Amino acid sequence: QEIRNVARQIVKERAEGIRYGQLLALILDEYPATPQNTIQGSIWNLDQQFPAEVHKPSRGIFKPGPANGASEEEPEAPQPSRLREEMFYDTFADWLKNDLEDATDAVRLGGAGLRSKWSTPDVIGVYKPLPSDRIKFPHEIISAEIKIEPQAPVVAFGQAVAYRLFSTKTYIVMPETIAKEDLDRLEALCILFGVGLVLFTLNPQQPDFKIRMRAQRFSPDMYFVNEFADSLHRHDKDLFNRLFQ
Repeated sequence: QEIRNVARQIVKERAEGIRYGQLLALILDEYPATPQNTIQGSIWNLDQQFPAEVHKPSRGIFKPGPANGASEEEPEAPQPSRLREEMFYDTFADWLKNDLEDATDAVRLGGAGLRSKWSTPDVIGVYKPLPSDRIKFPHEIISAEIKIEPQAPVVAFGQAVAYRLFSTKTYIVMPETIAKEDLDRLEALCILFGVGLVLFTLNPQQPDFKIRMRAQRFSPDMYFVNEFADSLHRHDKDLFNRLFQ
């Protein structure tokens, strides 16, 4: 019971939540003589033992419940009024090309006026053979959807999946301030659908992009590939030639 009370107090003091493994490590530090199995058996269902004080919004995460003055809903994180998504387009395009090396070339595209959210990624990249490559291969399109609002993972995921129609790889780029339970769900969906996931800091000068999950390679629908290519060519012929020739 003492272990349960200590665990309950630790959760109460962490409004943002705490993972099961972190909670276990903290209690082991405080009670080093207690067998780990005993501690695990005492805290694994903490939310069921104290339903008014502890709840489990996602797998492996404990958060304070309503009895501790905590809201069941994730509070909205304040966003700097001057931040805009397009501030991160160019830096992510450079990161996609030079750090992740998933693209031979990458450019910003969001808001480019292709007239369709189905086919206007924020950043578009192309992986294509170089003149020095002895064996040539087809061009691969890499698309990315960037969000600065941590509450927008569902929208980002829907758009990223839509880009799979014409893209070989797609990425979702979310701020590190995304709630843990939202991140867990988004990560699970990315695993199921092969979408890449990148986290970053809301600092346009130093976004510090970190790969959470690499995108899987898929064969797009060539009808939609050509539809996207036609739209891009009509909108900006020079940009099309830069990427695809």
